[in-house]
Amino acid sequence: ARYLPLASIIAHAMGRDTSPLARQVARLLQALTGSAYADVPVQAVFSQATHDTLELECLEHIWRMVEYELLLGTGSLDAVQQGTVEAGHTYGPFYVGKNPALAFDGGVPFGLTYRQHNAWMLMGGGLELLRRVYADFGVLQFPGGNTGTQMGGWFRREVRTLEDLKGLRMRIPGLGGLVMGRLGVVPQTLAAGDIYPALERGAIDATEFAGPYDDEKLGFYKVARYYYYPSFWEPSAQLSFLVAQREWARLPKEFQEAFQAAASEVNLTMMAKYDALNPPALRRLLAAGVRLRKWPAEIMRKAEEEARALYEEQAAKDPGYRRVYTAYWAFRDEVFRWFAVAELGYQAFAFPSV
Repeated sequence: ARYLPLASIIAHAMGRDTSPLARQVARLLQALTGSAYADVPVQAVFSQATHDTLELECLEHIWRMVEYELLLGTGSLDAVQQGTVEAGHTYGPFYVGKNPALAFDGGVPFGLTYRQHNAWMLMGGGLELLRRVYADFGVLQFPGGNTGTQMGGWFRREVRTLEDLKGLRMRIPGLGGLVMGRLGVVPQTLAAGDIYPALERGAIDATEFAGPYDDEKLGFYKVARYYYYPSFWEPSAQLSFLVAQREWARLPKEFQEAFQAAASEVNLTMMAKYDALNPPALRRLLAAGVRLRKWPAEIMRKAEEEARALYEEQAAKDPGYRRVYTAYWAFRDEVFRWFAVAELGYQAFAFPSV
């Protein structure tokens, strides 16, 4: 067998090794530890799990598992399930049409925040519950990053009351769209590249996307000046790696461990990078004339009421959904009581008013 030292991978990542093999392995690592959402850089996460070497006989097999061109997007689950690719990096709520319980993989309106969601997934039984759902598609799921609580979107005109939402055309997919639809909004589904032209033409009146760092790059502030917060429909937005079970079983144990280490690294570093990049991005947006607005309390209250009604309706007709929802909400109730003590107590005193 031939081996590629990890030092060569690191050297390539730093621009000092340009061999074709080093480039390929660097792309592998970037696929595993990078994210288009937050530009997470290449990480040397394979070091211990692969004993500082990569066996070339395994390289092609692993590379096919993480071919990056098809990893990210709304077609990932289908692509992995059908064998088009062996792994993908995506967002569970994209697939609520296949199984509504997949909403709880990413996060739901008025649900858990990033830290709370991570605790539920890793320590509260959430990962086991979601893996049972994904197993129906022949897929194994690994938490793979989070944006944290997102912003509430960009609006061409100010929203002061529930009445102002009636008939408003907003790009907002998934559960957020269902909840806002119950408030009178007309939800639209648009790809990222289509949002700005639609706002500029007046084809839509508002859009949500992510947070200051990502939103600034897409230029929404140039055509919609009112920037609302928070995104009550995405208090957490966890992404996941999806791996075909049949391909996972074929991987040598050391490479399974390497993949898990890489996914765990993403789950940590993506949120850290967003927390570092969002504050200066928000400062730049405000300096450009963006008008920051907090959602009125009456809208938040009504949206929460409609969200809970939506969950209860689905739970009444779907035992699998009810199992996940019941466990999620019980964890939420418990962890919210704790966060209301130390976390909220400190934040209410220390955080500046907006």
